[in-house]
Amino acid sequence: MSLTPEQIAEIEAQRATPRPTLRTVSEGAEKHLYKVHEVLDHGFIRLIDYMGDDGAICQAARVSYGKGTKSVQNDEGLIRYLMRHWHSTPFEMCEVKFHVKLPVFVARQWIRHRTANVNEYSARYSILDREFYIPERAALAAQSTINNQGRGAPLSDAEAARVLEILKSDAARCYDHYEEMISEEGKQGLARELARMNLPMNIYTQWYWKVDLHNLFHFLRLRADSHAQYEIRVYAEAIARVVADWVPAAWKAFEDYRMGGVTLSAQALDCIRRMLKGEEVTEETSGMSAREWREFQEVVGG
Repeated sequence: MSLTPEQIAEIEAQRATPRPTLRTVSEGAEKHLYKVHEVLDHGFIRLIDYMGDDGAICQAARVSYGKGTKSVQNDEGLIRYLMRHWHSTPFEMCEVKFHVKLPVFVARQWIRHRTANVNEYSARYSILDREFYIPERAALAAQSTINNQGRGAPLSDAEAARVLEILKSDAARCYDHYEEMISEEGKQGLARELARMNLPMNIYTQWYWKVDLHNLFHFLRLRADSHAQYEIRVYAEAIARVVADWVPAAWKAFEDYRMGGVTLSAQALDCIRRMLKGEEVTEETSGMSAREWREFQEVVGG
């Protein structure tokens, strides 16, 4: 991972300058503020700012101005109720802002979550650094034969070595040509906004990403899932560790009801009720499609 001397100095200054505040403070979030959490070979996430905590969720749900006589157990129970019954707006009262450094192809997948505020490093104004994501050997796999958007069997050692050499040489050559084309002092060159089109998708970019907790949970449910692409999943997992410290009660409810739970269709619920009565239920009598039945079997079969 590469941080500029200016970024390192900024982080050290921010960490060294605590300030008194009347705002709600989450001790769990405070320990992460401004710290760099490394992801992939050159990437990272940093918590830049946050608003609210578990108490803010409960306050919004009760529409009150203080904690009153409510206990921590009351708050945890309320948060679990809100999560269980899909009451999303109280979770929107909490917000968080991250500084993220990530490969462009990951950013293009990430930006599909259109419920956040994003400000990205501009290659129209600045020159991108010579930093590329080169996967670890273990991350290289062939196309899956059963999933059109996923990976299958690992590449052989010989094939992995060939692929890595192509990735490294192509990235270096593209950046060399990028440097040759761009306008610099003493030569006319090509405008940066045009020269950037020659850069590969594995070059790193950076952005500030601000999102409320409800939509962040939706992002994590999809991207921290074991079926998500590895390169975005590791970012989601790093963010999840920060969120677990920031709003521990909300995170536990999210783990239980979203990450560890399932949503059942009316047909699936009917099948479970019939099974509890001792009836034999088959694919033919379930009222489900073959795929639905297979997924149902995975849930009830463990």
